[in-house]
Amino acid sequence: EKPFQCSHCEKTFSLKNNLVLHHRTHTGENSYQCSQCDKSFSLKNNLPSHQRTHSGEKPYKCSQCNKAFSQNNVLKAHLRTHTGKKPYQCSQCNKAFSQNNALNAHLRTHTGEKPYQCS
Repeated sequence: EKPFQCSHCEKTFSLKNNLVLHHRTHTGENSYQCSQCDKSFSLKNNLPSHQRTHSGEKPYKCSQCNKAFSQNNVLKAHLRTHTGKKPYQCSQCNKAFSQNNALNAHLRTHTGEKPYQCS
């Protein structure tokens, strides 16, 4: 059960604290400031991940090919290149993709949407 509902977007949460954290995405409240640039974050956990863009630290290593990544979610997406898993499926033609951004690009072939302009 998720009794805590956001008054801005109606998203619901099981814990009040999660609603409070989510609410910051609407208010623009960013309490966690990067010391090396002007970026700030509403969630404390997002700051260390961002700071690795400055340090170049890549603590997440692929056990298959030793390629290193600064974020765990990027490693997880990379691992699908080794396993062949394609969990993102097009609802129109059933073509499957290993990464969500590839599915989103593919979906534009059905809609004709062209979000980028030539300069």
